[in-house]
Amino acid sequence: MSNLTAPAFKIAFLHPRYWLTLTMIGVMYLISWLPYFIQFRLGQGLGRLAMGIVKKRRKTIERNLELCFPDMPADERETLTQKNIDNTGLAMFETGMAWFWPDLRVERHVTYEGLEYLHQLEEQGKGALLIAVHSLNLELGARAFGLKTPGVGVYRPNTNPCFDYFQFNGRIRSNKYMVDRRDVKGMLRALRNGERVWYAPDHDYGRRRSTFAPLFAVEKACTTTGTSLLVDASDCAVVPFAMVRNTDTGRYTLKVFPPLEAFPNNDPDAAAAYVNKAIERSIMEAPEQYMWLHRRFKTRPEGEESLY
Repeated sequence: MSNLTAPAFKIAFLHPRYWLTLTMIGVMYLISWLPYFIQFRLGQGLGRLAMGIVKKRRKTIERNLELCFPDMPADERETLTQKNIDNTGLAMFETGMAWFWPDLRVERHVTYEGLEYLHQLEEQGKGALLIAVHSLNLELGARAFGLKTPGVGVYRPNTNPCFDYFQFNGRIRSNKYMVDRRDVKGMLRALRNGERVWYAPDHDYGRRRSTFAPLFAVEKACTTTGTSLLVDASDCAVVPFAMVRNTDTGRYTLKVFPPLEAFPNNDPDAAAAYVNKAIERSIMEAPEQYMWLHRRFKTRPEGEESLY
């Protein structure tokens, strides 16, 4: 595979089947120009409304928190659940910020920490596998990251071609190019050339190329072995980071952590457990801002019952 080419807008997107998509994108664009504090309040309301309608998602959040933090008092988990719901609503608006805000407005809201680690790797000509987590402000984090240290995104095309047009062009704004999530050779080529590649190994991607490793209190979380494959084949550095919103100020801090040391090479099981520890650290920077509505533990070892 080659680097993905930005899709072009097509007249076919004006067909009535895409009107809902165009309306949603238009609303996101218009809301993105509102003052931040208004967007924050609207986001809270949207999250609570959505979770009131789609109650199954709230149950997923509650179950994930119960599985990961069984020793947390019930009232604290309930508070964390509610904060997470508020943040889930704001995620739609943060996506609009990421796709439509001018560079200066993004930079005005973001403080950076740890970029020197990436600059050092760049001077050494060493590629960096950026370990991202699915925080609810992931889109804005990618945009902010690219303004200072542009990299390569791992992309999963949307099945709706009209939405995919806006999604791709929004994500590519401050980064170099995209590679398809199945294009392992393309990722390796970028890493060997000293590029920074975004990679999010924190979700449950199914049994293919995966193993079971501890994550928080869950002893057997289905975890991709792709991290191990990429590191072993490219000798790149592994660099975790976190994007955290300060709810009181409306500002964000993008924290780049030091490259992981003593990565377990040629041992996919040990590498998965090792990376999950780094993922835990990133999540705990702001657990209320993580995508807990994903059924993270849906894939179980053979013979084990569902956790949901």
